[in-house]
This record gives sequence, structure tokens and C-alpha cells, in this order.
Amino acid sequence: MKLVVQRVFNSSVEVDGKTVGKINEGLMVLVGFGISDTEREADFLANKLLKLRIFEDDNDRMNLSVMDIGGELLLVPQFTLYASTKKNRPSFHRALTPDKATELFDYFTEKCSQQVHVETGIFGAHMNVSLINNGPVTIIIEKEYNE
Repeated sequence: MKLVVQRVFNSSVEVDGKTVGKINEGLMVLVGFGISDTEREADFLANKLLKLRIFEDDNDRMNLSVMDIGGELLLVPQFTLYASTKKNRPSFHRALTPDKATELFDYFTEKCSQQVHVETGIFGAHMNVSLINNGPVTIIIEKEYNE
């Protein structure tokens, strides 16, 4: 499972010209699932994401989480995070199948929603994502179990 986390002043996602998700200050997160991902990885990364201290405190140090600042999450499903670029045309054989990835995305969204306000894109749709970066701060988080 991979997350591309961007600290934002605001972010939104549109599908077919309609806004389907919109947040103010918080994190816009591209979410991708690999073929071996399960709820175990989703649990681990939901916890990690919510506790990631990338917002400044009163001393201008990255010491606060999205929960600490009362921020929001915009979760955008993106299977292309698992692109193999060995050849010039990307291959997506390492990405989880759409049906299983949709279930895992919904599960991940629910886990995060238990702690902060969450908006989402639409799985499998062509989305236009807008954001105003805060920093910019962009962090990639990955978690895979090889058991």
C-alpha cells in the first residue's frame, strides 16, 4: 500500500464537472493498493497517516498531526501508484484488482473517518484534483508485509 501525502491549505476533486470531495486545511492523499495488500496494511497506514506530524507548532517545527490541528483528509484512489515503468508503457500488474481495491479503499476511508473529517474521490472515475500546497510538503508512505 502506498500513500502520497500532500499538506494543503485546501483541495478538491471533480468528476464530470461536479465537485465530489472538498477539504480545507489538511492532507490530500493519493492512495494506491498493491496485489498483496489487506486490511492489515490499511490499518497500519491509517494510523500512521493520522499521527504523521507534518504541521507546524508555535515554534515553527513540524510537530502536529492532522488530528492535532483539526484538519481534514481528501483521499483520492490512484492505482497508477503501482505502475511498473520497466518499459516505456507503464504496466499495472502490481496493482490490486479494482473490485478488491475498491473494498480496501472504502475500509481505509472508514478507518480514517473515525478520527477526522474525510472526503474522497470516486474509485475508477476520471478525476480532476486541485490543491493549494502548504509548504509544499509531500511525503510518500509505503507498507507491505512479506510473510
